[in-house]
Amino acid sequence: MSKNAKVMNFEEGIAKLETIVKKMEDGAMSLDESLEAFEEGVKLSKFCGQKLEEAQRRVNLLMEKNGKLETAPFGERDDDL
Repeated sequence: MSKNAKVMNFEEGIAKLETIVKKMEDGAMSLDESLEAFEEGVKLSKFCGQKLEEAQRRVNLLMEKNGKLETAPFGERDDDL
């Protein structure tokens, strides 16, 4: 990656992935274009998945229960009931 290249964030990755999916669903791409788009889509999917995992780890670290920090899977706190 060059010094001037912008680092993509999650929202940009999802937007690019959605654009690729729409183009592929239109069916107007050649086989080579479809394969190239699919390859880019797989890379974007992995990137977005990694970003979600990072976010989940951060949420887990920030979960607080009884005045002290504890890790807990997102959405599974006792006080959510």
